[in-house]
Amino acid sequence: MKKNQIDIITMGCSKNLVDSETLMKQFEANGYDCTHDSEQPDGEIAVINTCGFIETAKEESINTILQFVEAKKEGRLNKLFVMGCLSERYKNELENEIPEVDKFYGKFNYKQLLADLGKAEIKACSGQRHLTTPAHYAYIKIAEGCDRHCAYCAIPIITGKHVSRPKDEILQEVRNLVADGMKEFQIIAQELTYYGVDLDGKRHIADLISEMADIEGVEWIRLHYAYPNQFPLELLDVMNEKQNVCKYLDIALQHISDSVLERMHRHVNKQETMDLICTIREKVPGIHLRTTLMVGFPGETEEDFQQLLDFVRWARFERMGAFMYSEEEGTYGANHYADDIPEDVKQRRLDELMAVQQEISAEIEAAKIGSTMKVIIDRKENDYFIGRSEFCSPEVDPEILIQGGQKAVQIGSFYQVKITDAEEFDLYGEIV
Repeated sequence: MKKNQIDIITMGCSKNLVDSETLMKQFEANGYDCTHDSEQPDGEIAVINTCGFIETAKEESINTILQFVEAKKEGRLNKLFVMGCLSERYKNELENEIPEVDKFYGKFNYKQLLADLGKAEIKACSGQRHLTTPAHYAYIKIAEGCDRHCAYCAIPIITGKHVSRPKDEILQEVRNLVADGMKEFQIIAQELTYYGVDLDGKRHIADLISEMADIEGVEWIRLHYAYPNQFPLELLDVMNEKQNVCKYLDIALQHISDSVLERMHRHVNKQETMDLICTIREKVPGIHLRTTLMVGFPGETEEDFQQLLDFVRWARFERMGAFMYSEEEGTYGANHYADDIPEDVKQRRLDELMAVQQEISAEIEAAKIGSTMKVIIDRKENDYFIGRSEFCSPEVDPEILIQGGQKAVQIGSFYQVKITDAEEFDLYGEIV
């Protein structure tokens, strides 16, 4: 056990990661050493930043807490703290069920941990983070919370209403990171396209991204977690005009059947969704769309599911994830709908959907053979350098494997890479 060391473990999404990085910076300013995502505790204090989004994420968070509780019992850890979405939502229950945790914090009061350790928040470090990502990319959180109230989703219950960060603050953060050598920025929020509405009633995501793109040294900007209802089309003009705004958009659609969308409270219908996809592809040629879909929502019929399969075949998403509905207490769905789709039916539908997508992905990736694209190198793994094009977000999307030993290749640098082969999800290439 290392004295004065704090292990931070982050569960869930990149938005949680930003919170962990903010806390780590404050700890270090107070004289602690920090490690991130240790599998076993090595320091005297551990802080687990939990996820509470869906059942599997909650289970993973609880299992991680219990693992560290065991380490504390064995004397390998002095203090254990828990923060984040799970403890924001279930603080009282967790305190009763896992009393071995020294203290639970929510999603927004985690800096109180500093005071509880006899330390103070260092104002000079306000807005700064200890980055845990590679030195060439970072996540930029532009807002917190969500004003959408989809019937299945607990996020508004956990995070509260949408709160946009001031634009000047965001842009200054990007400038500071560029000065430190950062090249690539993943722009994140629970609902990206709502940015600015809480400030003056208008959507300002297009203005923000346009100004960010004009900062010298920003090589790539990639957009995550858009919403289809009232999508700000002016953002597409920015994506098309600014070369450093990646032709990539993460837009969760969830379903396509009108009856399912209505019960989900998505405030968008099938035709509007299909029209939006056509508009996006028309205004930003070559764009890669990532979406998330759900199967097994209460009342989803076989006909609804067949519509979803047909939609995926039509849309040919370059990137797609899917998950089974799980009832989240406190949501409209849990309060008003019976979870009436059997688990085996949900699983079958999920498997069918992903099989269709796997075939589409294989065709899309194979079509890239022979093309040359700009690639950033993330790491070296065994005999390969692993990189990504503008169409690939870190950790969730296909990667490009480049045989090592060709020439001196530097992590975090850009290269022109010719694609020589393709698998269902990954590509192989050589530096030109």
